[in-house]
Order: sequence, then structure tokens, then C-alpha cells
Amino acid sequence: MRELDKEIIIVDKDSQKVETLREEAYEAIVGDVSDPNLFDMINTKHLAGILILSSDPKANKIALKNVREKVSQDIYCVVRAPDVINMQEMESMGADLVIMPPRMVAKSLSRSLERAEATRRGNKLSQWFESNKGKKFAIVVHDNPDPDAISSALALQVIAEAYNVYANIIYHGEIGHQENKAFVNLLGIDLYRAEDIEFTDYDNFALVDCSVPGANNSLPSDTKVDLIIDHHPIPETEIDAEFIDIRPHVGASATILTKYLQELNIDIGSNLATALLYGIRTDTLDFKRNTDSSDLSAASYLYPLSDHDVLEQLERPSMSIETLDVLGEAINNRQVIGSYLLSNVGSIRDRDTLPQAADYLLNLEGISTSIVFGVTDERIYISGRSNDIRVNLGDVMKRAFGEDAGGGHATAAAAQIPLGVFSASKDRQTLLRLVNEAVVKKFLAAVGVEELDE
Repeated sequence: MRELDKEIIIVDKDSQKVETLREEAYEAIVGDVSDPNLFDMINTKHLAGILILSSDPKANKIALKNVREKVSQDIYCVVRAPDVINMQEMESMGADLVIMPPRMVAKSLSRSLERAEATRRGNKLSQWFESNKGKKFAIVVHDNPDPDAISSALALQVIAEAYNVYANIIYHGEIGHQENKAFVNLLGIDLYRAEDIEFTDYDNFALVDCSVPGANNSLPSDTKVDLIIDHHPIPETEIDAEFIDIRPHVGASATILTKYLQELNIDIGSNLATALLYGIRTDTLDFKRNTDSSDLSAASYLYPLSDHDVLEQLERPSMSIETLDVLGEAINNRQVIGSYLLSNVGSIRDRDTLPQAADYLLNLEGISTSIVFGVTDERIYISGRSNDIRVNLGDVMKRAFGEDAGGGHATAAAAQIPLGVFSASKDRQTLLRLVNEAVVKKFLAAVGVEELDE
């Protein structure tokens, strides 16, 4: 407080401490904080605040009571408590702030450890790139990549270029969602389809926003992966790489890459900042889903660096005719069982229409979980959304459709299943009926609902 040029009066019942304080030019008084006459010795007229910091919680409560009765109901008052029970009691007595020293120390240590860990990770990543200068680097994202995966890969590409490592971003599937198409086009992001390259042309490999080669990505399953950066729950499959950073508590991989750019002091251009901010916002559903404080701090850092005109265009893309058709089918074909809504939209060309329909149907009154599924020539695609705190949708998808077929977060998940025996059906309507029965039955069994309500 003295370093902040504040005038302070210290009260302590230990006369020796008071004498020492006076020798160091502090204004100090011998007294007991719980003494009701204490404030007769102090001019309280110009006090900005009172800090009651003794180690005796009983004395602190009495002192707080005396402050509120004898000094002022409005003066800012900080009180020390040993535990949560005392903290709650002191708050109810009118304390403006209650501090618990052990918790403050724990938070300080936690922040210090986080900083140390971030520095260590940044140094390790820097060393890896330093040792691989001049090599060709493949950054592989999950199939049908979203803005989080694409922006994270773009950030890793920028880091690679800062160390003279040549990098390409590689994906498989489609960039089908109209927002994702707008995202890639407006920001001019160069992506390579896995079908158009040879993985044998690359020296090193990274997986971004996924963690197992061949599992929802185009990288051959026997590939030696060098870097893995992801925010999805750690799979049960063994993960092996020279550098692994998986943070399931973080809402977006773009957040992790933003932290690396900061740690390595690499300039973030407007395009990259816009991409990363949009990636964080979409994967956290504008900070309403699976959001960590690190997502908020990363977004706060990126916001002034971003192109807000581009962000506005990204948020208002035109809706495709197929998206509108699928949404109509999802509404018409909905089956409601309790708070669960399931809808078979039939044949689809663009699988990215399914999560949009699932998001929309979750808004219906009484619905806490929405599942929308459709069929292509080879697979059944399923997308789900939930706001039910009792349901972990990612786990449900795995239980219902298999560890390799389903997964995701507690509130947003998906699955894809080969048509298998269903593909033998020559009648499309029969095929769709069989798929509907199988998907609905498996999902309801996974959430503990045995039969459809009639």
C-alpha cells in the first residue's frame, strides 16, 4: 500500500511489532481488532477502506460487526477467512471482499505453473522447428474441416514459416458448410486435398484438431506423427508423437495456437487473427459451449487485430437450397421421445447441413437433445446437439455407434457409420426405413430409453 502512495494505519495487539513498524515510519497503534472502542483511537472520517486481516476468524467477525455499526455501512471492507463457511458468514455480515490466504497462494502458484508450462511448451516447439529447417511439413486436419481446424492449421503454418519450414495444410472430404466455404474464400486460405498430394513427398507430419492418424483424417494410420495439437477429449487409443499438446478443457484448438504465437513472439496479421477469432467463436458457439478462460483471453487478444468487416460477412453467409431442404425434412420427420428429438432427413449430398438442422431443432420447446441423420451412397451421417447437463453427447455417440464411429463434446457430437449390410437394399425407401430404425434404436438404448413412446 505504501508503494502505491497510500496512507495507512496499522493496528496490532503485539506491542513489539507496533514498535518495529513505527521505527520503519509506519503509523501503528497497539490494539485488538475486536475491541469495540478501537475506532475511538482512529480518525475514520477520511478512511477509504478497512482491511481486517487477523488470523482469528471470531475476532474478525466482531471487528466487521463494529465497522458496520460504528464506522459506516458503505466503507469498503476486506476480511480474512480461514474457510468457505466463515467466508459465507462474513459476506452475509456485509464484507465487500473476503480473502482466504491459502486459496490466494494456490491461485498464484497455479498461474505461475501455467506460465512456466507455456514457456516450456513454446521452447520445445521452437526447438523442434529449429531442428527441422528446410524440410517439407504436412499439417493434416480432420475430415470435412471446420473454421477451428483450418485456422489452427493456418497458425501452425505461419509458425513453421517463421522457422523456414515449408508447410502445406491437407484435408480430406468437403468444405461444404456455406460459412466454412465463405471462411476459406474470404481469407484466401490455401488448402490441399489429400487426393491431390502424395504423403511420401513430406518429411514431417502434424495433426491439428485431431490426434490419431487415420481416425477421421486422411493421414495413413501407420504414419509417424511429429506434432499433435488438439482440444478434443483424449482418445483411448495410444497417442505417439515427438510433441503432443492436447487440452480437453480448452474450447478450441485455435486458442492453443494463439497462445503459441504469443509465446513465440510471432506477429499475427489481420487475416490470421480474423481466422483464429472466428475459429474460437464457432467452436465455442460464441463462448456458450465448452468455454475456458483461456478462450476468452485469446479472443480478447485477437479482437483488435481482426478484420471486423470480414467477420461480419462470415456471420451472414447465404443459406444454400440444400440446407433449406434438409432443415424442412428435419422438421417434418422429427420424432420426439421425452426431451429427445430424432429426425431422419433421408438422402443428403452435403453432410454439413446436419449440424445446422440439429442446432435449429434444439431451440424447440421441451427439447434438450436433438439428433439429425442422413444417408449418402456409402455412409450414415449423424449429428447431435444437447443442452442437457445429464447427457454427455460425445460418450453417448460412442456407446451407441462405436468408439471409432462416434465422438465429440458433451454438448455437440457426431458419428458416421458405413452402410454395410444396408447397402444391399435395392429399394431406397426400404433402406431409409431400416437406417431410421437402427439409428433410433441404438441411440435410445445408449441413453437408457428402451422403447419409443406411441
